[in-house]
Amino acid sequence: MTTIEANLLTVRQRIDHACKLAGRDVTQVTLLAVSKTFGPEAVRAAVSAGQPAFGENYVQEGVEKILALRELAPDAALSWHCIGPLQSNKTRLVAEHFDWVQSVDRLKIAQRLSEQRPANLPPLQVCLQVNVDGGANKSGVEPAELPALAEAVAQLPRLRLRGLMCIPEPAEGLAAQRVAFDRARELFDALNQSGLALDTLSMGMSDDLDAAIASGSTLVRVGRAIFGSRPPASS
Repeated sequence: MTTIEANLLTVRQRIDHACKLAGRDVTQVTLLAVSKTFGPEAVRAAVSAGQPAFGENYVQEGVEKILALRELAPDAALSWHCIGPLQSNKTRLVAEHFDWVQSVDRLKIAQRLSEQRPANLPPLQVCLQVNVDGGANKSGVEPAELPALAEAVAQLPRLRLRGLMCIPEPAEGLAAQRVAFDRARELFDALNQSGLALDTLSMGMSDDLDAAIASGSTLVRVGRAIFGSRPPASS
């Protein structure tokens, strides 16, 4: 068993345990392997271990990996998620190559993605990133502005609004971690009650996925616990 395969098994067992504690079915939670800074061979090892969904923070790196994996594993049915902050000059690459974007926080970005999504591809699956705990330097729409943005994005062609994503500030302990996650769940539920049919609540990473699952996460984004520590940046 490879290290990545063993790590994936451990993470899946952790997700299963968290679901049991929360009284949830493990099939309600999707594991997204965050492969940023790791090369195509690391992704291929995860694919060989049965992992189909991958998250990339950096658009150009992600596109290069998407194209490489088509050659390395041409028969694999993979799903690629853009999960990093998205600038206007990168929207075309995302629209043309990714399956999901989880980091939409402005209508302008959503409009560009809609306009640039090729007609021969399925609609781009979109989550809105919300700044649930008010971090001044973090991406994400403010909770008060979320309903209007969600309604506008839901009307755009070539996109399908699926739900919310959040990255709270780190906190120690399950109870403290759940404060922000419970807030995100409240926002998610309120949008559904307003008539939007959302099914994805993307929250929880290597250090806090247990709390996120307890609060209702349907997708956890795990990198370090699968691939190990990030390689040092090249000089």
